[in-house]
Amino acid sequence: MMTPDTDCGCKDPVTTPMPHLVPVNERHRVLIIGGGTAGICVAARLTRLGQKGVAILEPSDRHYYQPLWTLVGAGEARIEDTVRDEARLIPRGVKWLKDAATEVDPIRQEVRTRGGLRVGYDFLVVAPGIQLDWDKVAGLRDALETEHVSSNYDVKLAPKTWRMLQAFKGGTALFTHPATPVKCAGAPQKIMYLAADHFRRTGLLARSEVIFGSGAKAIFGVQPFARVLEDVVKRYGIHTRFGHNLVAVDGARREATFETTQDGRTTRVTQRYDLLHVTPPQSAPDFIKNSPLTSREGTCVGWVRADKHTLQHPTYPNVFALGDASDLPTSRTGAAIRKQAPVLVQNLRAVMDGRAPTARYDGYASCPLTTAYGKLLLAEFDYDGNPTPSFPFIDTLQERRDMWVMKKHGLPQLYWKLMMRGRG
Repeated sequence: MMTPDTDCGCKDPVTTPMPHLVPVNERHRVLIIGGGTAGICVAARLTRLGQKGVAILEPSDRHYYQPLWTLVGAGEARIEDTVRDEARLIPRGVKWLKDAATEVDPIRQEVRTRGGLRVGYDFLVVAPGIQLDWDKVAGLRDALETEHVSSNYDVKLAPKTWRMLQAFKGGTALFTHPATPVKCAGAPQKIMYLAADHFRRTGLLARSEVIFGSGAKAIFGVQPFARVLEDVVKRYGIHTRFGHNLVAVDGARREATFETTQDGRTTRVTQRYDLLHVTPPQSAPDFIKNSPLTSREGTCVGWVRADKHTLQHPTYPNVFALGDASDLPTSRTGAAIRKQAPVLVQNLRAVMDGRAPTARYDGYASCPLTTAYGKLLLAEFDYDGNPTPSFPFIDTLQERRDMWVMKKHGLPQLYWKLMMRGRG
């Protein structure tokens, strides 16, 4: 995961965008790119405050509650319970542009779409989410067609993960985490712990080898929670291989190839598997990477730049960003968006009124880590890596049954009934 103290430090002089120069198909006071968690949260909060002229640019018919896909892959939830029609979530009074962004021009203040539209805006909120780069792992797409490889990061594949766990008869179970940032950085290991617990309960763990091949340097970037997870790894006898980045999969031979660097020398290591769960490399959408909204140097190349406290773009003051495609130096989770959205809306409204943005986001993120069936470690932390528990009277540095119940039943309700309505 991205450690919470890695600020990219990329700063450009603030400039005022030039007036709109070219006729567009339509224009909006506030244009939101993305109708996922971040985009809907912002739109709902704006409309609750009476903001007019808001539009969402989003091509998808379906909206997914992806945190539950881990439990789908472990046989504890149904995939159909994670899906809603996008139309049901667009706030009343918000215009839905069912199209995809392909280019952002912050000077002309317009966004071009796949369908050929030129959409003008006075203020822009960038929240397109993150893309899964399956093709950056050679052979992965073909391997996913075999009965031994899956990924909970795809709505069509999460149910397959559970079928694979049920069919597993022992051998090598391999779980991977790429070297890139990913949405919900704990998800690659959540399913691993649930799989190991399933193997334990079915008597298979003793004749199985569970391996975690991760491009990261450690099991978790926040030490108090990392220590708990290290004990979980020991409990299951999991073999961790950090600094191992998956680069190829041979589905026919059941072999996964990793790149690892030691003493400045990069080598390739091949591992055979009987079951493979892959977390694909991830990045901001291509139109974001190619836009002026990103940095061309430093550690934030390819991500939308935003002040880590105000969420305002440092170069274009009428642009704000939040969520997975931003360069905010914290984990990419729905819980982080829940805290980012009210800050962004407050600061956006201030700038619209000609005032300086004063609301501050402290980097809060939450990662509910399933460590066994019926057990969960709720990792909550800020930019400085300090634990920031939401439940002051319980010890969240322990694996807990009540936190498992909250993830399985409470958080989905909070998401659909509060967050998506601009309340939570």
